[in-house]
Amino acid sequence: MLPKINPTNTKSWKALKLHYTEMQSLKIQELFKEDNSRSTNLRTDFEDLSLDYSKNRITKKTLDLLESLANECGLKEAIEAQFEGQEINETENRAVLHTALRNLENLKPEVASTLEKMKVFSDSLIQGTHLGHTGKKITDVVNIGIGGSDLGPAMVTEGLSYYKNHLQVHYISNIDGDHVSETLKFLDPETTLFIIVSKTFTTQETITNATTIRKWFLQKAPESAISSHFVAVSTNKEAVRSFGIDEDQVFTMWNWVGGRFSLWSAVGLSTCCAIGYDNFKELLAGASAMDTHFREAPFSTNMPVLMAMISVWYSNFYNAETEAVLPYTQYLTKFVDYLQQAIMESNGKSIDRNGNRVNYTTGTIVWGNTGTNSQHAFLQLLHQGTRLIPTDFICYKESLYGNKDHHNKLIANCYAQGDALLNGTYGETVDAPYKIFEGNKPSNLIEIDKLTPRSLGKLIALYEHKIFVQGIIWNIYSYDQWGVELGKKMANSRLESM
Repeated sequence: MLPKINPTNTKSWKALKLHYTEMQSLKIQELFKEDNSRSTNLRTDFEDLSLDYSKNRITKKTLDLLESLANECGLKEAIEAQFEGQEINETENRAVLHTALRNLENLKPEVASTLEKMKVFSDSLIQGTHLGHTGKKITDVVNIGIGGSDLGPAMVTEGLSYYKNHLQVHYISNIDGDHVSETLKFLDPETTLFIIVSKTFTTQETITNATTIRKWFLQKAPESAISSHFVAVSTNKEAVRSFGIDEDQVFTMWNWVGGRFSLWSAVGLSTCCAIGYDNFKELLAGASAMDTHFREAPFSTNMPVLMAMISVWYSNFYNAETEAVLPYTQYLTKFVDYLQQAIMESNGKSIDRNGNRVNYTTGTIVWGNTGTNSQHAFLQLLHQGTRLIPTDFICYKESLYGNKDHHNKLIANCYAQGDALLNGTYGETVDAPYKIFEGNKPSNLIEIDKLTPRSLGKLIALYEHKIFVQGIIWNIYSYDQWGVELGKKMANSRLESM
């Protein structure tokens, strides 16, 4: 089980409060002047990823105190509890083992079996041996899900679109009928395969959309054709069978995998079809490598731990309300959407693991967009606004298509924005007050050699583990979602009265 320690009662928390009063007037610009090696000293590398956290309002003392806080809150023990499969999601009596989905060195038998089934099925679509009911090859795949059954796979499929094959993959999530109709408008039922993703096969949005699509399909095809055009990712085999899907066309899920961390499982079948099994396996391998780093690296060089603890520093001591995430690649357009669910659904809690209402801030509001689009939209607020908004910049050193001119300009902008947030007009003579930029605005820089399935797996897992660390420090249960369930219940009540 997880430790149940109120962080505000620890010695480290109290020392951090005192330390914060010392840090309020200190500027990051001055820290760089004092230490010419700061950008080297406050940097950690793992394989092809590097984290530069030097542009933060932190000193060695800050980092030491944050590490002490992690130790006092039992972080190391909590990490082991998760990886060992203890039921750390206590309110739902579940283990939290999405890491087991990608532990390719030591796969659970049921995970290995499902991966093999995903390989065989995706290969049959890609190679054209799985035919529609009229004998035509499948050209389009439609994923029907919502939340974790949509955001993760959709994000990865778009993120890795450079590696896509000829199959066109679409995502239907919103219960809005116009969303369904727009997607179906240009699809041919003879050459389209639908993947219904719902653990219980009762999720209102997913089953409503699936039922509408089934009716659309049967307008031009016999009921016997359903088995050629519909598969399911679910545990409710009886409901799936009633829908008309053959049992051998069902990909299983497990209750030890939370929905918002399930893209590594059969929930990622659409991604597997889009990029092929070998690339999907590389995605898993990258995440697994980050798992090992997170589990084994000392906290002082541990990327997820460093990012999480610095975030706690801003959230709980500087009262920063939001964090911005800015990937400098158009491929990661959906990455922030994915993080919003992963982070805000996980740590948006106000009751601690002792059953008490917390008396400190939990959760971070995450937002952002791709660079350089964000520079022409909201970055003005970061530069000259009144709010403190810690920012993560994410960039790739190499472009996929090799357009060096474009890529140099893209990367130059990424570096420049971090420098501008740091320095502002510090030390410069400014001729008008509205041209003053105070600087001293914190940011992290995550640099990655190249966008590959493996590197994307590492990046996603990095943020997953950041979420876990913050939940441990805040003494909350990160893996339940009772607030989501309340909304569903009330929507059903409303529906009955309409």
